[in-house]
Amino acid sequence: MPTNRVGTSVRALRGSELRCRGWRQETLLRLLENTLENGEDPANLVIYGGFAKAARDDQSLRRTMEALLNLEANETLVIQSGKPVGVFPGHSGAPLVLMATSNLVGRWANEAEFDRLEQRGLIMWGGYTAGDWQYIGSQGIVQGTYQTFAEVAGLHFGGSLVGELVLTAGLGGMGGAQPLAVLMAGGVSLCVEVDPAKIERRVQTGYLQDWTDSLSEALEWVDQARAAGDPRSIGLLGNASTVFPELLERGVVPSIVTDQTSTHDLRRGYIPGGLTPGEAEVLRQTDPERLVSLGKMSVRDHLSAMIEFMDRGAVVFEYGNNIRAQGRDAGVERAMEIPGFVHAYIRPLFCRGIGPFRWIAVSGDERDIDVIDAMVVGRFEGSIAAAWIPLARAHVRSQGLPSRIAWLGHGERTDLALMVNEAVASGAVRGPVAFTRDHLDAGGVAQPLRETEGMLDGSDAVSDWPLLDALLNAGNGADLVAIHGGGGGYSGYFQSAGVTVIADGTPEAATRLHSVLTGDTGIGVLRYADAGYDEALDAATASGLCVPPLRDGP
Repeated sequence: MPTNRVGTSVRALRGSELRCRGWRQETLLRLLENTLENGEDPANLVIYGGFAKAARDDQSLRRTMEALLNLEANETLVIQSGKPVGVFPGHSGAPLVLMATSNLVGRWANEAEFDRLEQRGLIMWGGYTAGDWQYIGSQGIVQGTYQTFAEVAGLHFGGSLVGELVLTAGLGGMGGAQPLAVLMAGGVSLCVEVDPAKIERRVQTGYLQDWTDSLSEALEWVDQARAAGDPRSIGLLGNASTVFPELLERGVVPSIVTDQTSTHDLRRGYIPGGLTPGEAEVLRQTDPERLVSLGKMSVRDHLSAMIEFMDRGAVVFEYGNNIRAQGRDAGVERAMEIPGFVHAYIRPLFCRGIGPFRWIAVSGDERDIDVIDAMVVGRFEGSIAAAWIPLARAHVRSQGLPSRIAWLGHGERTDLALMVNEAVASGAVRGPVAFTRDHLDAGGVAQPLRETEGMLDGSDAVSDWPLLDALLNAGNGADLVAIHGGGGGYSGYFQSAGVTVIADGTPEAATRLHSVLTGDTGIGVLRYADAGYDEALDAATASGLCVPPLRDGP
């Protein structure tokens, strides 16, 4: 296996050793290794969410790594749902890797068909950033989580969460960012998690300060922190479906209530109330229908409690884990009264192409991130990203290869990448830097229950936009382009596109970076301009993107 293995884990190679036939190929190989290094269960290739995978199976992983080792700069590796299927001749400006993952034809995009295909080894679920090797651990969403809570604070709490209690649940690969994000926003978080191993991991990585299995003790800590105005993150070992109703019985009404348990698929990552993770795993193997039935009852209790918190005055929103749709299917009539976080708080940023941009230093040298941090603060003074960098430096520990995420918008991403490419060329940055983003971005996804919920023109389910985004990125020469479908419990729920482009210090890289990153954000701005959002129309007009004009009159 062409990687540095320790037992069943994988660690991304650091340093100046070049195993592949070029640094672009080496960078993609290290990103694959880094995704596995940060994964929840790398021995089974699972990265997050209980079943989002980086490769279909061990053989596919080995073949992918071997293909990257031998890939020429003018060839393209094609990957179908985590399995490499061919290497094709191309040219030096073509993508090195193209992949399509979890895409099913509409009429057949259902759980039963996905399960049948997965069990036969014909498909896998790639999530958003697992299947295309862009996962950087919980830090990958920590700023987005922080940004959401900051927007909540601005709209509902006078701009500050000091003294406010945020109740949430789920400390897995995605939800693990929540306690740190609330802490950085100045609030107090009570995070319920049923798996003690996940709690311990968040403590070890610095994302969670304290934890207990006693609700009474947790509430004592909450009261102390709120009274003192001190930010604090508290984990509670328990199940949200029983803890949330108990809090209501005790008369506790948090300021904010949300959730990031794995409710996107009740057959996999979700643990019903009354079961331990081990007991749920036994049912998953022996009686999955009973597991789903128990899961629906737990979601019903969980979501009903969230609605009651809302009725008692708490700010309540879904954090993109599909709990509303699951609750509605379980008989909770008011499930969709809870707003989704993108629709409620993030959409104005998407309208300007602002979203979760990220970069990874494949040298493994933290000093490369320091150099880029200084660029962001100096170049984009007054921006969301410039304000974020000092917070990230103080609170966010690196996971795997040194990396950073910062919310930059149309034009800003291009400017930063070109500056970094020059720094790589001069030696100020010691190795290539990969630029990528979450699929949760302006142009990268159609998800009617999350990112594109409640569009002004009713185009929530139109998935042309992420497909156009992928086509544009491929045409502009991105190093990796991916198209992901929902698969599994999300069958038919989303279509997304992922992209990676590499700054290796060459003039050719500068051309790719400029074309890809300008197009990737530009198509996002146009998606929202086309839907009629004034902020997007203004951004599109200012950037000269509108052809023909999308707005009548001057």
